[in-house]
Amino acid sequence: MTSLWKAHGRTIEGSPFDHGARHEIVIVGAGITGLSTALILAREGRDVALLEAGEIAQLATGANTGKASLLQGTRASTLRAHHPASLVRAYVDANRDGQRWLRAFCAEAGVPVVDRTAYTYAHTPAGMPDVQAEFEAAREAGLPVRMTSPADLDGLPFPAVGAVALAGQFSIDPDAVAIALAHAFLAAGGTLHTGVRVTGVSVLPSPRVRTEKGDVAAEQIVLATGTPIADRGLYFAKVSAMRSYAMAFALPDGVEVPEGMYLSADEPARSLRAVGESDGAIGAIRLVVGGNGHAVGRTASEQERYDDLERWTTAHFPGAEAVFRWSAQDYESHNRVPFIGVLPRSAGRIRFATGFAKWGLTNGPAAALRIAAEIGGVPRHDRPLWMTQIGTRLTVPADIGRGAVENAKVGAAAARGWVGALASPVPVVRPAEGEGVVAERGGRPVAISTVAGRTRAVSAVCPHLGGVLAWNDAECTWDCPLHASRFAADGARIEGPAVSDLTLLRGEHED
Repeated sequence: MTSLWKAHGRTIEGSPFDHGARHEIVIVGAGITGLSTALILAREGRDVALLEAGEIAQLATGANTGKASLLQGTRASTLRAHHPASLVRAYVDANRDGQRWLRAFCAEAGVPVVDRTAYTYAHTPAGMPDVQAEFEAAREAGLPVRMTSPADLDGLPFPAVGAVALAGQFSIDPDAVAIALAHAFLAAGGTLHTGVRVTGVSVLPSPRVRTEKGDVAAEQIVLATGTPIADRGLYFAKVSAMRSYAMAFALPDGVEVPEGMYLSADEPARSLRAVGESDGAIGAIRLVVGGNGHAVGRTASEQERYDDLERWTTAHFPGAEAVFRWSAQDYESHNRVPFIGVLPRSAGRIRFATGFAKWGLTNGPAAALRIAAEIGGVPRHDRPLWMTQIGTRLTVPADIGRGAVENAKVGAAAARGWVGALASPVPVVRPAEGEGVVAERGGRPVAISTVAGRTRAVSAVCPHLGGVLAWNDAECTWDCPLHASRFAADGARIEGPAVSDLTLLRGEHED
């Protein structure tokens, strides 16, 4: 499925891959974090190579809703519930610096931004305590938020009983920004390789990045891959992976779209923003609606998530027609604060960033600023205070509890997957178009699916840590319910901590 932003068809070609090349810095991943880091360092005169397995902004960056906001749903109040006010302020300050950097780059590159007011709102009175808590936490953290009056919400076509608002935020076409960042990086002397999958990194005897096309040497390595593809530090077990959904709607004349950016505080999650020609619209598309997130691989039907969004939207925006639909994968740390810094057991040579919890457009540039400062040797006393505060945050009992609960769910998902697979031996009925089934053959789970008229069988065991994969009936992919690696129907790796494809099996129903 293609996002509204990727439907513009923008492309950029990198240079041919040079096996055995040596660079001062190698960055893995060409999303907002990797691109921003690469540009900052290249403009400082560093020899930087950026490696991307697919195309620019192929995953989360090209599939978000294009909101660059410091009011982030209930993020501030969620942090404040278990952390000191100083840490919440540091998080807000980091995002403020990231947002400023992004806005300045867009102005320089001629990428339009549209100023909008951001709202965290409640569907029903039951959601108002969360809205009030967000107002108080955001204000304590230094944001000039306000509680809305009834007049602010009069005329909204969807239910909203109250909201906290923050003016001066903005929306963008995230793919346009990513392509502009890539062009600026190349203009600054950077080296860009697309279509090169990284399969691992090492630091001994010297730092190297391993790819399917050969190795590249570096003095410093940055993993900007959503979740680190190296298991040092076990960060795959310290974050939770979520898929969320978005749809772009064309609207008939006369149907009004509120100009703000809205995100509900209560469930079901609803994210709305107007979209115009300046920030990514195509034709009559004027509305982007998102929400319905869930843990990767742990839902009965991903397609139902889209169907529910469409039903809700057409009920409140008469005549709305869904033109594009897409999903994105994001990671949230168990203590709610992004992980940014040096990867353990890497001799200070490998850095990473993860855990942005769907707010990569501000957290990504903030991470880039911190990583560039560390690589550049900027003294601590010359760095913004938030860089030190976020990097030295304490783990509190609630964080440990959330981690324990999540890892218990991982264990339960692993057990269910194996029990379910072994209960259904082959042969099985050939799956219908767009369907997939897991069965047992020779004591091993086999994943069988039919996509575009072709039935394939692949190993149903994730090569990362052995989870049994689940069929995603919307994207037609195999998703791991343990740590969120994802694979195409033919077994090709898409994303996640796994670095290899699934084994393609011959025999059962294979065309």
